[in-house]
Amino acid sequence: MSAGRLNVVNRDSDGGDVRRIDVAERRARLGLRHGLAGAARLGSPAEVARHLVAVHSSDPSSVYVAMLARMSSGDTGSVERALYDDRVLLRALAMRRTVFVMTPDTAAVALAGAGRAVAERERRKLVTFLTEAGVPGDVGRWLAGAEEAALASLAARGEATAAELAGDDPRLGMQLVLAPGTKWEGRQNVASRLLLVLAAEGLVVRGRPRGSWTSHQYRWSALADWYPAGLDKWTAQEAEAELARRWLAAYGPATAEDLRWWAGWTKTQLKRALAEVQPVEVDLDGATGLVLADDLEPVAAPEPWAALLPGLDSTPMGWHDRDWFLGEHGPRLFDRAGNVGPTLWWDGRVVGGWTQRSDGEIACRFLEDAGSEAVTAAEAAAQRLAAWIGDVRLTVRARTRTPVEAELAAGGGT
Repeated sequence: MSAGRLNVVNRDSDGGDVRRIDVAERRARLGLRHGLAGAARLGSPAEVARHLVAVHSSDPSSVYVAMLARMSSGDTGSVERALYDDRVLLRALAMRRTVFVMTPDTAAVALAGAGRAVAERERRKLVTFLTEAGVPGDVGRWLAGAEEAALASLAARGEATAAELAGDDPRLGMQLVLAPGTKWEGRQNVASRLLLVLAAEGLVVRGRPRGSWTSHQYRWSALADWYPAGLDKWTAQEAEAELARRWLAAYGPATAEDLRWWAGWTKTQLKRALAEVQPVEVDLDGATGLVLADDLEPVAAPEPWAALLPGLDSTPMGWHDRDWFLGEHGPRLFDRAGNVGPTLWWDGRVVGGWTQRSDGEIACRFLEDAGSEAVTAAEAAAQRLAAWIGDVRLTVRARTRTPVEAELAAGGGT
């Protein structure tokens, strides 16, 4: 398809033209809008976050690898400064009970449009855990007191780890047994669980970790200490519509189910948001896709590009239906829980995977013959990544190793 013509395949029920967007154009949009094509690389971590809407942060190191893969220049220090010094980014618990890095304006939308529902579920679960632990009397009142104690402790300290809060008040240090009697049984103090609730409610924020940028041990602060003016105020319905708009701008065309899955919404929430946004239906090779009404112009393909994206990256985790860029490689590149591992991309599609070996080498595995140009570009991307991370070793924490990772870690070749 040429860049100057709309590809129309049929008429809708009202007699209007239905725009067809084929796989090639979807891949072109992905490379350009996600900052992966060479000419489309971005200038700062905040720009990356805006272009992706939200950057997966379940594994802290993935944030750095994801951003550096999309930036024209910079290093891990650039990301750290954006997160902890300039605070133009913050971590927030929102869609699908997942931690994301977002700009403050997007975080406000995500917390109101998805985080509140997460917070309500997490609060109910915490009340259940406390009841099962034998908290006497009115559990809700007991929890409210523990919450006041946590916020007071954060106000006094300025910042604190969950362990430090647990030592400040016996209620916060109380141990909960999770999934008792199962293979997933574990213990967690009330402070750790309560901080998840308060984070989804937009009251606390994860700050600088203890240790390096790969650490999971976060310090916590009251969100008001980081942003004295607070975040923008949104009603739930307004925020749902705005979240849908931002997602469609970055990930469209896509199906309604893609959006519902990504946002973690119910069908009612999805229907309500789409009724407000009024996207246009397009043909995705037989499936019904959605785009914003002002996003129908054709997109020309960029120059071929290669990228090494980390596990749980926002691009492969951005859609529920991934066949158009993943092909048949899913079983080799996803773990059993549905989490993507590190992926190797060539010109808008996944062609393999990669891992970092114990000696620091970035090892790649092609799962299809993508051609010599792709191999050369992947080698350059691997060298670039190795130079960025230096002596740091990336660890797999928020998911299990994928088959390709395991093979490469054991010494399998490129």
